[in-house]
Amino acid sequence: MESKRQQKFAGILQEELAAIFQREGAGYLPNTLVTITKVRVSPDLAVAKVYLSFLNTNNTSLSVAEVNSHASEIRYKLGARIRHQARVVPTLTFFVDDTNEYVQHMDKIFDQISKDRKETNEEAD
Repeated sequence: MESKRQQKFAGILQEELAAIFQREGAGYLPNTLVTITKVRVSPDLAVAKVYLSFLNTNNTSLSVAEVNSHASEIRYKLGARIRHQARVVPTLTFFVDDTNEYVQHMDKIFDQISKDRKETNEEAD
């Protein structure tokens, strides 16, 4: 469980990273909308795991690899934005947030289950 301090710092990072991607995201991934869905921070606030969601991209793993290749540049820009709020600028690692894909997959499974139940109920009648 994250402490209040970690949660507050993660919120600041998420807000500032969103602004960076909104202004300069086209330089990293042209024609792709990047959303920061979640930020997890280590207890010492030195490492941040940033979860991204992509819109209008075919290969999310390639997109996250491209963002990770610019991680030091993004960290520098983040440092310029939070220099008065944080003592240390955390090391950034970007990951794909596949929550939406998981939800869609589970919805398909539940739809199939309910469809199968209806079919077995109709056969029983």
